[in-house]
Amino acid sequence: MKRLTIGNLVLPAVMLVCVAGMQTMPVGQATAIASTSSVVRVTPDGVKGAATGRAAGRATEQGEAQILAAYRDRLSDQIVEATGVVDRLLADDLEGSRHQRFIVRLSSGHTILISHNIDIAPRINDLERGTEISFRGEYEWNEQGGVVHWTHHDPNGWHPDGWLLYDGAYYD
Repeated sequence: MKRLTIGNLVLPAVMLVCVAGMQTMPVGQATAIASTSSVVRVTPDGVKGAATGRAAGRATEQGEAQILAAYRDRLSDQIVEATGVVDRLLADDLEGSRHQRFIVRLSSGHTILISHNIDIAPRINDLERGTEISFRGEYEWNEQGGVVHWTHHDPNGWHPDGWLLYDGAYYD
C-alpha cells in the first residue's frame, strides 16, 4: 500500500481529492499539491487534498464573543467557531463513542473543553500544550466554562459540520 507523508502526517493513500478544483487525481499528483499548500484536510479515509478554497484560521474575535455570551447567558446548542491555545491535554473519554479531550484557553482567558469524536474523525496525535488550535462545533454550557463537541462532519447530514484546524490540517 502506498503511504502519503505531509509534514509529520503519514497516511495510507490510494487517491486524493483536490478540494480547490474538486477533481480526483493519483497520489503522486495530489502529494505535490498538498505539500505546497499550507492546509490539508484529514479524514478517517486519509488526506482529502489541499484545502485551498477555505482560509485557514478564519475564526475571529466575534466567535470568541459568541462563546463568552453563551457562557454568561447559560446557552447551549450554539454553533461556534474560534481560535485558542491548547491549555491542558486530558485522557480520552472511552465510554460510548470515543472522544479526544483537551482544554483550550481563549485570548480572553476563558477556558473550554473540546470533546472531539475519534470514532468519526481522526484524532490529533501530535497535539501539544501551548499550541494554537481553531475549532468549529456545538457549544454546551456548563459551570466550568462549557464544552464544544460535534467538531467533525455529520455522517448522517443532520447536524452542521464541525472541524478542528491544527498545525495546518483540518480534522473533521
